[in-house]
Amino acid sequence: MTAPQRHRLTWHEPVAVAQLLAALHGEEGLIWLDGDGSALGRWVTLAAGPRQTLCCRGRPGEPGAQNPFTMLRALDPGHWTGWLSYEAAAWTEPGNPWASDPLATLWIARHDPVLRFDLQERQLWIEGQDHKAIQALTDALENQPTSPAQRPPRIPLDAWQQHTDQRAFADGVRRIRELIAAGDLFQANLTACCSTSWPQQSRALDLFLRVREACPAPFAGLVVADNGEALLSSSPERFLQMEPSGRIQTRPIKGTRPRHQSPQQDADLAADLVCSAKDRAENVMIVDLLRNDLGRVCRPGSIQVPQLLGLESYASVHHLTSVVEGQLQQGLSWVDLLEACWPGGSITGAPKLRACQRLHELEPTSRGPYCGSLIHLDWDGSFDSNILIRSLIRQGSTLRAHAGCGIVADSDPDGEADELLWKLQPLLNALT
Repeated sequence: MTAPQRHRLTWHEPVAVAQLLAALHGEEGLIWLDGDGSALGRWVTLAAGPRQTLCCRGRPGEPGAQNPFTMLRALDPGHWTGWLSYEAAAWTEPGNPWASDPLATLWIARHDPVLRFDLQERQLWIEGQDHKAIQALTDALENQPTSPAQRPPRIPLDAWQQHTDQRAFADGVRRIRELIAAGDLFQANLTACCSTSWPQQSRALDLFLRVREACPAPFAGLVVADNGEALLSSSPERFLQMEPSGRIQTRPIKGTRPRHQSPQQDADLAADLVCSAKDRAENVMIVDLLRNDLGRVCRPGSIQVPQLLGLESYASVHHLTSVVEGQLQQGLSWVDLLEACWPGGSITGAPKLRACQRLHELEPTSRGPYCGSLIHLDWDGSFDSNILIRSLIRQGSTLRAHAGCGIVADSDPDGEADELLWKLQPLLNALT
């Protein structure tokens, strides 16, 4: 593949540029890989007007269904961004039961050119292979007034419908504890969903601008499919990253506490998290699970854990985050890596497949893109992805929000139900 051209442009804020792209191309096909200005979230990528889109739906055996991993292996060279849904696991583990979700299992788009924003150095670059398109977008940006971006309008949303109330969620926690006591499981990540109606005239971009303002995160993003389906994420969790050399990193999050306005109480919450035997055990279990998943595709002896149980603090929560690294075996690809680790261990449990089976029994709604991944393949073959937590999903006139909690033997059912609510609250507050 020919290397893309790269030119530096006059700095513009990402919000203003995203609004310009939506005005030029419409928001269908818009992608926004966001960052929070931290070391992990230094770069922002924006693009619109995709050159090519691919979409598949359905499960094995259904008419017209296509294997999303086979589709990913056949991608043309270029810059690709999209989502892969949790239920894509029906293609990697067909022996397990999986729900059916109305959204696309895979939606991914190739863009040329793309815009890169270095939030720390305040530099803007344009990259691509189509010289004519690069010049047209450059002209549009250079002619754009430097006035501040428009603040997104308030979006009137109806009351949220809880598909699993607090009592039902607490009962699910009790059931998982029974399964753990019986030796069936070690840990499981139980999730719940709420939904509201979506005003058809409203833009997903406006909604995302409110979410990113309230909940900045290093692995956030927006993807608007060409049929209007949309994914809006404020995820702080990297799933899998692979460099062109084959170097792999994953950053599982397990253990959460809310932030507090009082510095002393905020510090106390962080200390409580760091010292929590329950949260530490939960994190270590997922690290072991991911080491096992990576071991299926990594060179023997290459897997390391350079960070175990590190405290990371974001706008609304504290987290315990570990880092696992490895080296891909020669002859394998990023799709082999993705397939070997799908779905992510931090949002399933241990043992993974048994946890998925039990979660299927306990969760009344499908997950769809939630607990799946926002995936990104760069020009040079490097790959990155997040775990789609802290995310909203739009389809037609419905907007969905999900949250989940990791359940272990000493989890308190009522406490986990409360945690579910304050995990959802920052997202819901951003909208209402």
